[in-house]
Amino acid sequence: MHGVDVFSALANPIRRDLLVHLRKGPRNVSDLASNFELGRPAISEHLQVLRKAALVREEPRGRERFYHLDPRPLEEVGMWLESFERYWNRRLDDLEVLLNEEDAK
Repeated sequence: MHGVDVFSALANPIRRDLLVHLRKGPRNVSDLASNFELGRPAISEHLQVLRKAALVREEPRGRERFYHLDPRPLEEVGMWLESFERYWNRRLDDLEVLLNEEDAK
């Protein structure tokens, strides 16, 4: 199976919202689709993108499939973003010092 880049999967707001709904626990397509103005086929397509990015896994239960959030790829994204957060926090701290110096004059 060809994988999907996690960032590409997260770029779509519908897919991000699906992940938010899956934080509450496993859900089937009908359950998830009830939260959107999209039909089940469109939601299924988004779930397949998330599955290929390893952000969700599917569990067959009879005729239905339940989707579970897999947060491990998000942890990797978080670690990658952390370096940028540190960079911007340092920059903002430097800006605050500069502004305080200007106010003191």
